[in-house]
Amino acid sequence: MINMTLDEGREALMSLQRKMAAYDHAAGLIYYDGCTTAPKATAENRGATLSILSEEMYRLAASEETAELLEFLDANKEDLSYDERRMVHLLLKDIREMKKIPMDEYIAYQELMVKADDVWHDAKEQSDFEMFRPYLEQLVAAKKRFAKYVAPEKDVYDYCLNEYEEGLTMEACDSFFGRLRSEIVPLLKKVSEAPQIDDSLRHGFFPEDRQEELSYWLMELIGLDLGHVGLSTTEHPFTTSLGSHFDERITTHYFEDDFACSMYSVVHEGGHALYDTGSADELAYTVLDGGVAMSIHESQSRFYENLIGRSRAFCTYVFPKLAELFPEHMAGRDAEEFYRAVNKAEPSLIRTESDELTYCLHIMVRYELEKRIMHDELEVKDLPEEWNRMYKEYLGIDVPDDKHGVLQDSHWASGLMGYFPSYALGNAYGAQFLAKMKESVDVDGCIAKGDFGPVNDWNRENIWKHGARYTPAELLRRVLGAEFDPGYYIDYLKNKFSEVYGL
Repeated sequence: MINMTLDEGREALMSLQRKMAAYDHAAGLIYYDGCTTAPKATAENRGATLSILSEEMYRLAASEETAELLEFLDANKEDLSYDERRMVHLLLKDIREMKKIPMDEYIAYQELMVKADDVWHDAKEQSDFEMFRPYLEQLVAAKKRFAKYVAPEKDVYDYCLNEYEEGLTMEACDSFFGRLRSEIVPLLKKVSEAPQIDDSLRHGFFPEDRQEELSYWLMELIGLDLGHVGLSTTEHPFTTSLGSHFDERITTHYFEDDFACSMYSVVHEGGHALYDTGSADELAYTVLDGGVAMSIHESQSRFYENLIGRSRAFCTYVFPKLAELFPEHMAGRDAEEFYRAVNKAEPSLIRTESDELTYCLHIMVRYELEKRIMHDELEVKDLPEEWNRMYKEYLGIDVPDDKHGVLQDSHWASGLMGYFPSYALGNAYGAQFLAKMKESVDVDGCIAKGDFGPVNDWNRENIWKHGARYTPAELLRRVLGAEFDPGYYIDYLKNKFSEVYGL
C-alpha cells in the first residue's frame, strides 16, 4: 500500500509527468533527426537507442509504484483540482492499456517503426512497394494483437480510430463519409463540367532559397514564435512537439516547379504548431500539454491552410510578397489569378497536393482500405492493386506507380492505422469553428490586413489553451455551444466552389 499524504501524491504526480516528458523529448528528437538530417545508414543505431528508451518508458509508466500512485490519487479525486483529475484519468487509461501489452512486444514495436520508416523512404524513392511490404505486414499484425490485448470487446478498427479521437467509431465515420460522398460527388461533377481554371501561375521555376524565405515570412505572418518553432525539410511534412509546447518543429518539402506545395505545407504545419504552442503554460510537461485529438489538431492545420490560407483575403495580402520573391514569374499576374489558381478543383494523385473539394475522397480511399486490412478482408500484398482500383473509381484517375500511389503517405510506416479520418473530420470541425468565430471576429477584414491577432486570440481562448483538458466531444460543445454538424463544411464547399466556378 502507498504511504503518502495527498500533497505528496500531487507532487509525485507532477514529477512522474516531468520524467515522462523528458523521455518523450529524447525519443522525439531521435525520430525528428531520422526524418530530417540523419544519414541514411543510421536507422539501426537509432532503433537500438529507442529500444532502450522505450523499455525505460514502459517500466516507468507500467510500474507498480506508478499504478499505486495513480490509484491512490484516483481514490481521492474529490480533493483534486479538475486538471489533476483529468491527468490521473488519462494516465490511468494509458497505463492500464500499456500493461496489457507484453513489454517485449511494446519495445519490438518501437524498433520496428524506426526500421519501417527508414525503408519506406527508400521504397517510395524507388517506387517499390515490395520493399516496404514485409514491414507493413508486421506493423498491421502488431496493431491487431495490441487491439486484442487492450480492448478485446471492441472491433479492431474501432480500437484504432479511438487511439486518435476518443470515442470515434466506424459507425460515426461511415455516417460522416456517407453524407460527404452524397454531397461532394455531384458538386465535383458540376465543377468538372465548368470551364477550367488556368493555374499556370503556380508552375514554373521557383528557387528553393526563395521558397525558404517565403516559409519564414509565412510562419511569422500567421503568428508563430520562431524562438520556439523550428523549420526543416523532409520527404513527408509533419509537425512534432519535443518535450513540451515550448519546443515545436515543423517540416516542409520544396518543389522548385511549384511554390504552392511548400507554401501551403508550411501554413498547414504552422496550424498544428499554433495549436501546440498555444497550450496554457501551466500544462507544460503534463499529459494535458498539446492537442486533445488528431481530429481537433487537423481542424487547426486545415483551418489555417484552407479556410484562411486559400481565402481571397489571404491571397490578396500574400500576393505582393510572391511578386517580390518571384518577380519574373509573377509579372503581369494579380492576386485574383493567384486565388483562383490555388482553388482549382480537379482529381489528382497526391493527397497533400489535392484541392479542398476532392481532398476527402482521398481520405475515403484510405479509410476503406484500412477497415478491410484490419478486418482481414484484404491482404497487405494486395494494397497497391486495390489502391489503384479505388483511385480510378473514386477520382477517375490512373495511378502510374507506387510512389504516386500506395507509398505516397508516411502514416502506415509509423503504425498510424486509424489516423486518416482525422483529416476529414478536421476539415469539417474547422468549418464550424470558422462560422462560430465570425459571430465575433471580422475574419476576412483581419486577414486582408495581415493581422492574425484576433483570429489567433479566438482560437487560443476557445481551443488552444485548454490542451487535453476536455474530450473532443466536450471541447466541441464548449466551443460551439452545439453538437458537431457536417452541414457547415458541406455548405462552405458548395458556396465557395459555386462562386469560384460561377455555377
